[in-house]
Amino acid sequence: MNLRRKRHDQKMTQEELAERADLSARYVGAIERGDVSASVTVLGQIADALGVEPGDLLRRSGRKG
Repeated sequence: MNLRRKRHDQKMTQEELAERADLSARYVGAIERGDVSASVTVLGQIADALGVEPGDLLRRSGRKG
């Protein structure tokens, strides 16, 4: 949830994020859906691509919905 929210906040597509993080768009989508868990390394790549701290992707959101 946090990954999708952070990506949307930056108006970035899954494809753009995947390219910046050197991952496949299919893998990014699977992470966002919760079909797979990202390794610490992949989490770092995604955080770098989004310009956020890796912990920001792990924290629970205060939003409901």
